[in-house]
Amino acid sequence: MRQSLQVVASLTALIWRWTCRHRQRRDLSDLSDWQLRDLGLTRDEAEEEARKPFWR
Repeated sequence: MRQSLQVVASLTALIWRWTCRHRQRRDLSDLSDWQLRDLGLTRDEAEEEARKPFWR
């Protein structure tokens, strides 16, 4: 039982990380060039990051 709960907790945490990563990359791709410059990124770098699959 305890091991089952640990597996469920681990899977929940993994799915949460993937969801957050997907949202962050989507948000990054929505930033203006000015906002990207403020972060020290180019449009190409932001688009490259946004194209990555959520599990990477």
